[in-house]
Amino acid sequence: MSSAVRMIDIAVNFTDYMFKGIYNGRQCHAADIPAVLARAWSAGVDRIIVTGGSLQESKEALAIAETDGRLFCTVGVHPTRCKEFEESGDPDQHFQALVSLAQEGIQKGKVVAIGECGLDYDRLQFCPAEIQKKYFEKQFELAEAVKLPMFLHMRAAAGDFCDILAQNKERFVSGVAHSFTGSAEDRDRLLSFENLFIGINGCSLKTHDNLDVLRRIPVERMMIETDSPYCEIRSTHAGRQFVKSDWPSKKKEKYDHDSTVKGRNEPCFVRQVLEVVAGSKGIGDLERLSKVLYHNTCRVFFPNDLDTAADALLESGHNVQ
Repeated sequence: MSSAVRMIDIAVNFTDYMFKGIYNGRQCHAADIPAVLARAWSAGVDRIIVTGGSLQESKEALAIAETDGRLFCTVGVHPTRCKEFEESGDPDQHFQALVSLAQEGIQKGKVVAIGECGLDYDRLQFCPAEIQKKYFEKQFELAEAVKLPMFLHMRAAAGDFCDILAQNKERFVSGVAHSFTGSAEDRDRLLSFENLFIGINGCSLKTHDNLDVLRRIPVERMMIETDSPYCEIRSTHAGRQFVKSDWPSKKKEKYDHDSTVKGRNEPCFVRQVLEVVAGSKGIGDLERLSKVLYHNTCRVFFPNDLDTAADALLESGHNVQ
């Protein structure tokens, strides 16, 4: 692996049971985050943002982030979990608990965004649209209170999502719409918000239509991620033709800590996302592309630690080719 390629994976669900070795309620192997991290660092991943999707999950994400200097996290409530505000019995107290957790994590230098929040109309069985909208809006209040960027989720809901974003655009500094799988129209609506970036992972690269949409996202407005343990790039995906890096894998029942688990995505595979972005956009210089994407991510989530090499590259005025 080339150490010259530097990457930040902006979305890893390390709180998921798969990273504890549990699949569909069955323990298949021991928890293995240290082995997963070792592969990520050797692949050129520099930092990882651990995703929080509920109050409890955000607490777990912060605890995980505290185990390594290169790990960071988000605090927020995923659209499919927004019923937790009302099921808590006191929505205002639940909100204040999120504020307190975010403030604690900021003091520890670990919480870098509010989220994962947004709208998901593909999975209304978990939470009705009206409740999703109510607490999506509420979380702008959280971002405003702690002055952090937003880590956003938009699935089959571009109209309402962009309307709410427009109504609250003064309340957040910047953000990323992660795991983007939308249409060309959805892409253009997101790009109309100057402080918004688009997060690309394996789910963004499944079809030839997806790749067509990707080609018109400027690299200066893009970030890359795995959203692991989900959203792997599969052999049937249109983007797979551009993948150059691979790792040995074994079925979960035959677990080996030196191999990836077949069917479980993990942060080292963010390099494959980088390769597909480069291949589909016809970019030959993988190192330069990685620096631009790295710089984008630092601008939003690590503004006090911008990568000087990436800065110098961008200031030189050379486009990524």
